[in-house]
Amino acid sequence: MDLTLTIIIITALATIAAFEYRQVFDRLLLSPYMIVHKKEWYRVITHGFIHANWAHLLINMLVFYSFGQALIYYLGFFTGNETVHFLVIYFGGMAFATLKTVVKNRDNYAYRGVGASGAVSAVMFACIFFNPWSKLLFMGIIPVPGIIFAILYLVYCSYMSRNGNDNINHDAHLYGAVFGFVYPVLVKPDLLKMFIDMLMHPSY
Repeated sequence: MDLTLTIIIITALATIAAFEYRQVFDRLLLSPYMIVHKKEWYRVITHGFIHANWAHLLINMLVFYSFGQALIYYLGFFTGNETVHFLVIYFGGMAFATLKTVVKNRDNYAYRGVGASGAVSAVMFACIFFNPWSKLLFMGIIPVPGIIFAILYLVYCSYMSRNGNDNINHDAHLYGAVFGFVYPVLVKPDLLKMFIDMLMHPSY
């Protein structure tokens, strides 16, 4: 089965189980307090398998599927071992996205977080790295080059992280995006030159 579809199915099933059984939801969610004080480190991954509601799940999985297909192709073409690298980007991005949140809220017993947004941001930004001038829809409406979208996205997440009050973990979006963008260079440093060449020559 397609790797992205496998992750989507598992995530959907876990989310449905969390909807039905509160103990599943409580056991899997991101709790910085439980991670730090009870050593429940698994939560940096399991929180990405459950979502707050159907809209949260559908949006994350739709974006993930649309970018995931492209990323598998890019990884296979530029690096090989696409399955391994794809899983590292997805789950590594998911874990890295919690870094600031866990540190910031380590003594806040009331903090709770769910969703694969950090992982999805990592996949999306890895795609932008491999094809920076591909068109993406800003705000779901306006087509803009991927690299412009990335800049706007990072500025927005950074601003909302400091000033937002919308119950969305913008730090997770920001850190996940950074992880996805940097990971290809860590794996294969020569890819940085390729990225710069594509950036400087939009028709590449």
